[in-house]
Amino acid sequence: MTDERTSGRGSTGAGFAVLLVAIKREPWIFTVSTIGSLLFGALTVADAWVLGWSTDHVVLPAFETGEIGGDMLLAVLALFVGVAILRAVGIVARRLGAGIMQYRMQAHTRRAVTRQYLALPMEWHQRHPTGQLLSNANSDVEAAWGPIAPLPMAVGTVAMMVIAVVQMLVADLVLALVGLLVFPAVMAANVAYQRLAQGWMTRAQQLRAEVSEIAHESFDGALVVKTLGREGEETDRFAAKARELRDVNIRAGRIRAAFDPALAALPNIGVLIVLAVGVSRVLNGQTDAGAVVTVAYLLTIVSFPIRSIGWLLGELPRSVVGYRRVRSVLDETGEMPYGDRTVGVAAGGARLDVDGLAYAYEADRELLTDVTFSAEPGRTVAVVGATASGKSTLTTLLTRLVDPDRGRVLLDGTDVRDLAAGELARVVSVVPQAAFLFDDTVRGNVALGADVGDEAVWAALRAAQADGFVAALDGGLDARLGERGTSLSGGQRQRISLARALVRRPRLLVLDDATSAVDPEVEARILAALREGDSDATLVVVAYRKATIGLADEVVHLEDGRVADRGTHAELLERSPSYARLVNAYEQHDELAGEVQA
Repeated sequence: MTDERTSGRGSTGAGFAVLLVAIKREPWIFTVSTIGSLLFGALTVADAWVLGWSTDHVVLPAFETGEIGGDMLLAVLALFVGVAILRAVGIVARRLGAGIMQYRMQAHTRRAVTRQYLALPMEWHQRHPTGQLLSNANSDVEAAWGPIAPLPMAVGTVAMMVIAVVQMLVADLVLALVGLLVFPAVMAANVAYQRLAQGWMTRAQQLRAEVSEIAHESFDGALVVKTLGREGEETDRFAAKARELRDVNIRAGRIRAAFDPALAALPNIGVLIVLAVGVSRVLNGQTDAGAVVTVAYLLTIVSFPIRSIGWLLGELPRSVVGYRRVRSVLDETGEMPYGDRTVGVAAGGARLDVDGLAYAYEADRELLTDVTFSAEPGRTVAVVGATASGKSTLTTLLTRLVDPDRGRVLLDGTDVRDLAAGELARVVSVVPQAAFLFDDTVRGNVALGADVGDEAVWAALRAAQADGFVAALDGGLDARLGERGTSLSGGQRQRISLARALVRRPRLLVLDDATSAVDPEVEARILAALREGDSDATLVVVAYRKATIGLADEVVHLEDGRVADRGTHAELLERSPSYARLVNAYEQHDELAGEVQA
């Protein structure tokens, strides 16, 4: 998409600038559809010539002689049929070309928006509601290229209008000038419509995004809504915004409803005036009946170009709003830069060095400050800390979902910011606490596009302690899991998510409390399988259970975004009272939860 700007211009001028973007991208399709429209316009005007010629050479002589010659009748019929066939060809070319052009631009823009979404960092997505992003990629794109459908017709009918006006002037100058008095009135009506409708259409497009945001939020939080009995409140919240959108659309529709009939009526009024003046001129011998019929018919033809231009102008305000909203996404400059370095293909785990990391979601409040530690290849490091100590943020920095404000993350001695695009994902896997599964089979969710066989999938499921329940599913690896894996429990979803990471045989595996929904016994077997397996990956585990922490070679204790202490679990228990209180509190919580469950 070109770097076309439309801000700071009037609605009509900005709308034509948006259309110019589409024309530059699809010039050949636009040319074909425009030629079809020109053909349609020219042959529609030709109907007026055929009608006038038939009146002078067939109809009037028939009244005088009382008979119609067979040859002349066939000639008239051939003329009308030929014009109709060629006009039909023009209509097909115009509509087909306009449709293809519109859908190609929508597809191109949606792909561009999606690529941009994937390129922008997580911190950008955290600032933008999902509903708004869906609206940008859907309704805003449709609105932006809505005027493409009437565009070729409008261009062709402009040519038709020019031809018609010239023919009117040739037929009878006085009658033509009388008929053309309708044009200033049409222009005034268009200007009034643009001024009245633009504000409402802008607001309507904004409300479409807000309605989408509320709907997505309510559906995504269905569990909270249901368990707290908030169905009525959420319905009212959505209904209020939907009613506001309805009212705005109705206001815009009322303006459009008044505009379209006025636009259609003005040429008809012009026709009546032309006929009145024409009859007087025929009676005075100043013109002939054929000229009057020709001019009156041409003026009715002119009403169609006026309406088609009105349809185009009516779509421009909404198009400008949609394009600006899409452009605001495409113009974002928050993409992560990549280098050209690669990670070695050595077997075994990767060495991880975290050097002075600092990160803040808000400029005046750092969440992580000067975090420094290392993980030797093949070793396990547990990150332990209270809620809001920065553990999950640390995992996003390790996997470069976001970049630090200060400091470095080194993988085998290379800053991850210097790695080529896709290189980090090749050797590093992260398993978040909130496991996300697709509406696909078990195989599809574990492989997720990776070129691995069923044997490797089963091996990953065994390491994640998921092979047992998967084998019991109807279909095994071919069993569909439903949207977000709703057919599985929370612990089962976490184990499938872990298998997805393991099947790629990463050299660094980051587990962000990834077994929180798994009972301690299964969690211990998973960690033992990870340590005893043949992958020998370096593990960074966000953990809170003593059993999990005790399996780590080293523990990094975070307090208020800083490394409070480092060492083995036993060492920290002995020398750090705050660490001992934290892990003992977790242990007591687990014991209490077990008692309650019992």
